[in-house]
Amino acid sequence: MPVRSDGRAPEQVRPIKITRKYTKFAPGSVLYESGETRVLVTVSIDEEVPAHLRDSGKGWITAEYSMLPGSTAQRKSRDRAGKVDGRSVEIQRLIGRALRAVVDTELLGERTLWVDCDVLQADGGTRTAAISAAYVALADCTNFMLRERRIVRSPLRSAVAAVSVGLVKGVPLADLTYVEDALAEVDMNVVMTGAGEFVEVQGTAEGRTFARERLNAMLDLAGQGIGQILEMQKAALAAP
Repeated sequence: MPVRSDGRAPEQVRPIKITRKYTKFAPGSVLYESGETRVLVTVSIDEEVPAHLRDSGKGWITAEYSMLPGSTAQRKSRDRAGKVDGRSVEIQRLIGRALRAVVDTELLGERTLWVDCDVLQADGGTRTAAISAAYVALADCTNFMLRERRIVRSPLRSAVAAVSVGLVKGVPLADLTYVEDALAEVDMNVVMTGAGEFVEVQGTAEGRTFARERLNAMLDLAGQGIGQILEMQKAALAAP
């Protein structure tokens, strides 16, 4: 079994710190720290919906994701208007799908919640950290809407969280760091609800195929890791 540089067990996620209300103006904002990965998520309210939802009585949740220039060892260029790179587009669509899976959009009314995810520092697992952080920020935003009487009850049907898993030297590991991810023969991102149901599974073999039993082992590991994250989300939201 490979020895993890931080001494974690295979199923153990990195230390997580969730700081709510991190910025002043957004009704939901979270600084999410997972090991050396740090993501800032804000949720803002727009009193309009996309054209296809007008007069439908339903709201919408959409996400944007960006890695800031200093988030990696080599400076990453900023996304310019109309020129978002393909990876960012893929990830922001994933974040939006994950959040909409646990929200009753009719209870939002005809308004859009914008979820902005900015990676301040990247050490693997940025998309999964963004999803887990976004749920907490979204919960704070909907609680704000309840207090302001913009909605009559919470639209959240469940929690949602995500974690990366992979095979490193043939061994399933949860919550990969950048170094582990670079060494992985298989890399997966798993999104699950608080009820233990899957929202999305993204898995890719890197130059080597993998058997069904390895897939099952990684999914089991993801479930354990997400269970830990869900508990941390719950504790963060229970704090004053």
